[in-house]
Amino acid sequence: MKKLFVAILSVITVMPTYAASVVASVNGTPITDADVTARVALMNKQGKISTDNRRVALQNIIDDSVKIAYAQNFNAVPDDDTVNTELQKMNLGELSETERAMAISALRAEIAWQIVVARTILPTVDVTDAEIATERNNIAREQGLPIEMTIIRLVDIPADVAAKLTKPANCDDAMQMARDLGGVPQKFTALQYELAADIRERVVNLPRYTWSPVVDRSVLLVCDAKKTDEYGKLDDVIKQNTLFKQSMFIADQQLKQLRRKAVVVINDDRYQL
Repeated sequence: MKKLFVAILSVITVMPTYAASVVASVNGTPITDADVTARVALMNKQGKISTDNRRVALQNIIDDSVKIAYAQNFNAVPDDDTVNTELQKMNLGELSETERAMAISALRAEIAWQIVVARTILPTVDVTDAEIATERNNIAREQGLPIEMTIIRLVDIPADVAAKLTKPANCDDAMQMARDLGGVPQKFTALQYELAADIRERVVNLPRYTWSPVVDRSVLLVCDAKKTDEYGKLDDVIKQNTLFKQSMFIADQQLKQLRRKAVVVINDDRYQL
């Protein structure tokens, strides 16, 4: 009888400790403190460091569960071979058994979600010519396009002298005009994305054979510009990137809705989301 009492007491003593380790559940599936610790370790190996790592880790685990549950409706959950192949490509280094299990779970959910997005969201998204043009202009201003430009630059030019510059007939005419005014024109050819940011900003929308306003006692003139072979592929790249961004925005909104519908229970106040 005494042994039985001791055994019962041991169970009573252990149960609260186990219960405390279950910090949350999603649709009835428990999430333990050890799961969160493994996810934090995985995030650190991926360089995803947050000021609130444990709560972010818990949210990621919940999202993984929601994604997998939804993906099952489309038979979109990847098999073990697919997941393990992708895991090897990630080069996460040495993983403990718990960390590896967490990495597989996270990767399976991410692949499944990408499949769902590709099947259900991407086909519904369209990109207009105006959106492509806007993005191209943004790239031109911020990074530069694959356009080869021939530019004339005059430095140390007084404002009153710059005011005498008129529209030339061609590049040679522009060079001679600058010399006639006592300047020493510099002529160079470069791809737009190779130009210094301040130069690119000034010439990107500058009409050909038009002198730029004086900035830091210098003026610029574009006398030739031609698209390279890379330029022909640019719109396709822009379209794909824009489609991806819009699709992921819609997917994020959908994930929020699925998360709200899920039965999420937080057992530990430290993890309140």
